Parts: sequence; C-alpha cells; structure tokens
Amino acid sequence: MRITAADVPALERGVALLGSGGGGDTVTAAVLLRRMTESGREPVVHPIADLPPDTLVVPVGIVGATAAFAEKLPSGDEFVSAIAAIERWTGRRAQALMTIEIGGLNGLLPLVIAQELGLPCVDADLSGRGLPRLDQLSVAATGRGVAPVAMAEPGGRVVVLAAAPASVVESGIRAFLAGSGGWAAIALAPIPAGELAEHTVPGTTSEALALGARVLAAGESPELAALETALDGQVLARGRVLEVSRHVGPGHHGRPGFGRGSATLTDHRDGALLRLEMENEYLLALRDGLPVASTPDVLSVLDRRTGVPLQCDAIRAGVEVDVVCLAASPFWTDPRRLPLLEPRAYGIDCDPVVAR
Repeated sequence: MRITAADVPALERGVALLGSGGGGDTVTAAVLLRRMTESGREPVVHPIADLPPDTLVVPVGIVGATAAFAEKLPSGDEFVSAIAAIERWTGRRAQALMTIEIGGLNGLLPLVIAQELGLPCVDADLSGRGLPRLDQLSVAATGRGVAPVAMAEPGGRVVVLAAAPASVVESGIRAFLAGSGGWAAIALAPIPAGELAEHTVPGTTSEALALGARVLAAGESPELAALETALDGQVLARGRVLEVSRHVGPGHHGRPGFGRGSATLTDHRDGALLRLEMENEYLLALRDGLPVASTPDVLSVLDRRTGVPLQCDAIRAGVEVDVVCLAASPFWTDPRRLPLLEPRAYGIDCDPVVAR
C-alpha cells in the first residue's frame, strides 16, 4: 500500500479517532507527511505476510509530553540517533520500521521517518489504539518485553535501557523525560517479521486509513445512523458538554500520576447524563451512573460541527459533541491480555464493558 497525498486527510482522521482522546495532536505530523507525499516521496506500507520472515523490523515512535513536542519540533536526527543506538546495541540492522502506536501522531510520524531513511513500513503496531504507557504495549502483553529500548531527546542525549521488566522501563523513561525536553524518539529492538503476527496488532495503518475515509465521506454533522455506519461503532451520546473537571491521578513510588479528569454532558436524544472518565485517553463512559463502555474499546469525542476528534486536554464545557465507541482489536479482548488495558489497570474499580 502506497500512501499518497490524497490519503493523508483520511489517515489523519483515522489515527486521531484511534487515539481515544490521546496520542498527541496529529496536525504537525500530517503537515510533514503531506509535504513529503506532495513532493512525490510516498511511503510504502507492507502487510506482515508480504515480508520475508527474517526481515528485521524496528518499532519506533515518540514518547513523552505531546504538547512539548508541538512546541519543540524534532530536527529529524532524534529518530536516526535512536535507531542507530538500538542497532549498535543489538548488532542487527533495521530493514523495516513500524510504529509503536497507531493512535495519534505516532500513527503518522514513523511513515515520514521510514521514507527519509529509505526503509519500508509495516502495516502493524504495538497498540492498536492510543496507549499512555510502554508497559501496556503488545510486546509486554505477550511476554516478549520492551527492553532493550533506545531514546534520543532533542538536546542530543541518547540513552539505552538494556534490560528490565516493562514496568521498570516505563518508570525509567519517565524519569529521563522529566530531566530532558519532555519528549524523546524511541526505538525498540528489531523483531523478525515472522514473529510479528504473534507480538503485534496487525493491519492497523490500513484500518486507520479506511476508517478515516469512511468518516470523511459521511461529511460534517452527519445523522446518527450515517455516523455509526461510517465508524462501524456506536454513538453513546450526542449533546453539549456541561462540565469538565481535572485533577492529578494516582501516582506510584511517591511520584504524581498522569492528569485525571471527567467530562459530563446531557444526551439530547433522551436527557440522560453521560460522564466520561479520562486520563491521557478516555477510559470509561457512564450513562446515568451505569457503565456502558470502557477501555480497551476506543472511546472518542467528536466536535459535533466539524467531526474532528477532541483530545482529553482540549475538551471544554459548552462544546456540542458526539461521544462514540469503536470496538477494540481482538488482540486486547483476549482474556490473557484484557487485564493490561481494563479500567482497573488505570486505578478505576470497574469491570470492563467491551463491545461484542
């Protein structure tokens, strides 16, 4: 699959939806991808099955504060440095790239990096949606592990975490980011293509592109039935945001956690109150106090007028919105992996409510 300039708006909309309110603003990455494709440099995305089994695929992405990323743009050297560091550490050369996360800006930026480096991209990722922590990636869920991982921050520092459990890698990266520019490019150890089907969520770039194309084709302010058909999902509520509250979430080892909050709206259809619990992503929807949808399904909030997904840090009182739910990848509804993304994984004492 070749990504053309005409594909960029649909792909941007698809990855923004799959970000579930997180993953970072897609605008900057979309501009970079659009300019590149308009100049004739079109990245090629390969299905897993099309790659020779011994092809070494390096997962890459951005971690940290996406707001800091928008303020302190990459030079381009960060990804090159991170990939070079993981190649030196493992002694294996990258022959293809894949994104660590299809949701948000990481759904777009690795396509730009792969084209710049002359490498193919793989139609798969390690998340299937937007996720806040590295210890929630698919390679952690399957037991393969996250380490070794190389990080390169905008100031030029490069760090390799050679060996540690996924939770330790996550806390180590957060400590590194706190003392650097707030974000870093990362590269994980190469994964042979023959092992990707077991350890990744396949087909996510093509699915994001198809999702975005359907939603854009439905137009602005579509009727409920048309929106649900385009999303292949459910509209949980259509109404005006009444209140948004924010606070610091539960921390670990004496350090504060991610920002936590909730948004409440009245469903214009029947007057029911819908409350969304959120962290970096939207996590749980309660209708008149009863849970009706939750992670690992993808909850997204769309501006009613434009259809653009609203990130958790951008939702405000007074905005007319559609709250929608997209079914999670079967990878995450597997009972062996569900505990990694269910509400209790975020400190919310609630059983998961998963679309069937």
